[in-house]
Parts: sequence; C-alpha cells; structure tokens
Amino acid sequence: MSHPSDSTAPPFTSFSQQREAATLGMWGFLGMEVLFFGPMFLGYIVFRINFPDAFMTASRHTLILAGGVNTALLLISSFTMALAVRSANLLEDSAKVVRSLLVTLLLGGAFVGIKCFEYSHEIHEGLLPGASFHLDGADPQQAQMFFYLYFLMTGMHLLHVIIGLGLIAVFILRAKLTVRKERFSIAMEQLGLYWHFVDLVWVFLFPLIYLGGRAA
Repeated sequence: MSHPSDSTAPPFTSFSQQREAATLGMWGFLGMEVLFFGPMFLGYIVFRINFPDAFMTASRHTLILAGGVNTALLLISSFTMALAVRSANLLEDSAKVVRSLLVTLLLGGAFVGIKCFEYSHEIHEGLLPGASFHLDGADPQQAQMFFYLYFLMTGMHLLHVIIGLGLIAVFILRAKLTVRKERFSIAMEQLGLYWHFVDLVWVFLFPLIYLGGRAA
C-alpha cells in the first residue's frame, strides 16, 4: 500500500496521469503567453520595416553590454532550473533542489537589477517616450516608437521574470517542507517550463532590440 503522503491528488488515479494533465495545462497557458507576446513582436517588426533608419539609430543607444550579460544570466539560470527539476524528478534530497533554485533566484535577481539600471540610464539620457524625449540623428517620432516598443516589450518580460522569481521563492520553501515528493516533482516541471519560456522570450528580444542597429 502506498504511503498516504504519496497519494495522488483527486481526481487523478496515477502520478503519470496527474503529470500529463499538469503539463497539458501549462502548455495551454504558455500558448496564451505566446499569443500575448506575439503581437508585440509583430508590431516591432512592422515598424522596423517602415522606419529602418530611425530604429537602427535608436537601437544603437541601448546598452548592449548590459543586454549581453543579462542574456548570459538567463541562459545559465535555465541550466540551474533544469538541475532543480532533474533533482526533484529523481526524488533526491531536497537540499539539492533548494541549492539549484537558490542559484536560479540569484541569477534572476541579478537580471532584474541590471535591467533596472538600464532603465535608469535610458531615462537619464532622455530616451523615455514623452515630452522630454531626445535623440540626435533620427526622426523623433519614429525613434520614440522604437522606445515605446522597447519599454513595453522588455517591461512585460521583466514582469514575467519577477513573477517567476516569486514562484521560485515559494518553491524553495515547498522543497524544504514537502513530504509529497512525487507531487512536488510534477509542480517543479511546470515551474521549469514557465522559467524556460521566460528565458526563450529574452533570447528573441535581445537580438531584435539590441543587435538590430549594430548588424547594419
């Protein structure tokens, strides 16, 4: 007889069934997230085609070093998240899961800090769209459109990172307290999918925004 702590959650009759249902639900959620980010990416591409010179000039005023470091941070965090998921699936000591999640949390926190530094720098340079916007060498209205999209897209991505960090913090506590390791492993897989999605969005954002004006 299975231990009560290892029983499946109703209405499921097995952990494989519970895992499949949870994974399907998460992929459905991520599909909606794709529909959420998709129009922003499409809008960026359309305006870039229409205002190529202004977008290239504006892109050169982004902090490519900061963007590159943040890309590295998120890619490494994807690896540490994968380690956490693997440890949870192997039902290993929770300390291994906690260590991997803590590193992921620190990497994600560093990403947020660097992104906030970027925003502060860009606002100080007068690149925030509005009455005080200023950028030499480009049509101001067209260049503002770049930064409208820049702040919108990276801001929404940053919000998703912050939500992910909150979830990671909760899962660190869960890893320490849970006695239902099978259930926890299923939940960890869904957290991993969410975090990998957030990282993937940035992998597309970085070349689109930071490298577009430098590749010409």
